Amino acid sequence: MFSRVLVAAILLPLVIGLVYLGGWWLFGLALVGGLLAMHELYAMVRDLRPLVLGGYLGFALTLLGLQLGGLAWMLGGLLSTFVFAFVVYGLGGVRQSATTSFGVTLLGVAWVGPGIGCLLLIRDIPEFGFWAVMAVLFTVFAADTGAFFVGRTFGRHSLAPAISPKKSWEGFVGGVLAAVGMAFLILYKDRADFLSIPESLLLGLVIALAAVLGDLFESAVKRDLEVKDSGRVLGGHGGVLDRLDSLLWAGPAAYFTILAFGST
Repeated sequence: MFSRVLVAAILLPLVIGLVYLGGWWLFGLALVGGLLAMHELYAMVRDLRPLVLGGYLGFALTLLGLQLGGLAWMLGGLLSTFVFAFVVYGLGGVRQSATTSFGVTLLGVAWVGPGIGCLLLIRDIPEFGFWAVMAVLFTVFAADTGAFFVGRTFGRHSLAPAISPKKSWEGFVGGVLAAVGMAFLILYKDRADFLSIPESLLLGLVIALAAVLGDLFESAVKRDLEVKDSGRVLGGHGGVLDRLDSLLWAGPAAYFTILAFGST
């Protein structure tokens, strides 16, 4: 618990400050965080021989394309991973399963790249981008916190026993309610100009559902690989991927929900 609090106390002001600055400052944070998360993933699947350099280059180009040209060029950067992975495979001296190597390499880029990239797109929303990103970050935090405490106190019925036995339906409901309330609180002041109250409540619900799925997705990967945490770089929080797993699903869900509301 001490290491969790210490890491949060150091990183939270840094993240909020860089989100506030936006632009290339936030791009730098996203690039470093994403590369660390991918490094942890590729370390977990090392026996499947991921084409690490190809994945790193594809991820960097995915974020760079988004930063310079938006969603369309983010897709272009993502697709470039096929080229990078194939070139690295062709130049490598070790013969391995091409299908497996390509698959785990692309998994890293497709999982981390758009997940982080959509948060950058949300930050680029004129006038309201900063608070929109804050809404996503703190709504995910509220969902995790609410689910933890409600599940720990009242949890009786397992949510996904084959993937994460400790998660309960009671915790899920508590997390959803906390998330909807957090989104409402953060976005209430802009209800007349950005998202209406019903839209902010719906956004909180979407983020909560996506966050749970993102957490379960990483849990499924780790269970398959027989790994408890993706890393130890964040002390009690585990690895970077452990902290980003919910956001990697919540970011795209939030962006496309806001896009559907016509508020980007």
